[in-house]
Amino acid sequence: MEKILIVDDEAFIRENLERILTEDGYRPFSTESPEDAVRQVNEEEIDLVFLDLNLGSTSGLDVLRQMKEVDPGVLVIIITGYGTVESAVEAIKMGAYDYIKKPFRADAIRLIVRLALETQQLRREVRKLRRESKDPNLLDESEMVGSSQELMQVYRQVREVAKHETATVLITGESGTGKELVARAIHNLSPRSDKPFVEINCGSLPFNLLETELFGHEKGAFTDAKNRKLGLFEEANGGTIFLDEIGEMDLNLQVKLLRVLEDRKIRRLGGTRNIEIDARIIAATNRDVKSALEEKVFREDLYYRINVFPIHIPPLRDRREDILPLLDFFIHRFSRNFNKKIREVSRDALDLFKRYSWPGNVRELRNVIERICIMQNEAVILPEHLPTEIWGGAPMTESGLSFEIPSEGISLESLIEDIEKKYIEKALEVSGGNVAKTSRILNVPRGTLRYKLGKYNLDSE
Repeated sequence: MEKILIVDDEAFIRENLERILTEDGYRPFSTESPEDAVRQVNEEEIDLVFLDLNLGSTSGLDVLRQMKEVDPGVLVIIITGYGTVESAVEAIKMGAYDYIKKPFRADAIRLIVRLALETQQLRREVRKLRRESKDPNLLDESEMVGSSQELMQVYRQVREVAKHETATVLITGESGTGKELVARAIHNLSPRSDKPFVEINCGSLPFNLLETELFGHEKGAFTDAKNRKLGLFEEANGGTIFLDEIGEMDLNLQVKLLRVLEDRKIRRLGGTRNIEIDARIIAATNRDVKSALEEKVFREDLYYRINVFPIHIPPLRDRREDILPLLDFFIHRFSRNFNKKIREVSRDALDLFKRYSWPGNVRELRNVIERICIMQNEAVILPEHLPTEIWGGAPMTESGLSFEIPSEGISLESLIEDIEKKYIEKALEVSGGNVAKTSRILNVPRGTLRYKLGKYNLDSE
């Protein structure tokens, strides 16, 4: 049942509209308070608003502006009682759906409501189709998988800042946590979603190339500039530009970026005129910003200019309850991609996934599942399918073992036994002392393991 909000300071108008809408099966509710109306649009899922242009001392245009700020997609029908429609036309320029003049007839109300709600439904279907038609390997808000409190806070921040299409955002978090994912979600949920999303890694290019990529150049600006090139700021016009790893940007270029943030203008290399740009700027870094400021590798004035709306993504080790839904998501994706029948993770393997610290965060988890889906054909992922680093093993390298032989020689048997004992101890620690799990981790029969536990005087469960 569609929810329709009526905002008018005349009780007769409110009551009349509520009666008409109730008869047609809608769920109307009304208020005479502009502040209450804006609050309800912000907190409730409102399908349609009737808004009077004259609310006593408050202008309906101001209320419309506030409603559009908190929910850019809300449909608003203006009610005007004046002989002219100039204010109503101004309201439509500000984003109102339509207007209707007092006194109005019931059939006119029914028609305009039906058309407005059909428009709202079409908009929702278009947004849904746009999401579904994207390449499934592209990151968008649908892949923000998890339900931990920490991720819920990120969800809330994304939804809130997406409404405000000019607000600059700074996303912080370790490598692999999904900073680009959050940036795309902000863009896709914003009024700019049908405009370009342009991204660049600021740490992947040297100063001169990054400057040209961002600002473009005129023909003849330098030796190889045979044609004019538009920069990424111009390509992102109307949409969003995502500056990943902004902490790696050269200090001289940071000065130019600061000027862009302040003036919303750029100048191509070799150019003589400023070009206005309209693009939301989202920046991200995996660096410790405070340390970067102290080390003078990141400008303090730029930091405060981009840190308008900060979003921090916690590492995966701090939100382990998200591991299971992430596993389900990636198993489904890569099983489908590689035409495999992998369905789930065994309990023992899941314990290992949850114990692991995931230094590479979600990206590392994704890569592990992709590799398993490529290599394995069984329906269930078992501990032996996991990389050695997850169950506690590590490749034997020269950093871990000394290959120097003293003059008196060595006891090869004792050395091998010492290594064997250490690996069994580590596997017992990972498995929580469970012999069955430990035997699977080490790929040895349970009877053999029990013999070695006794041989090295090690305790199991």
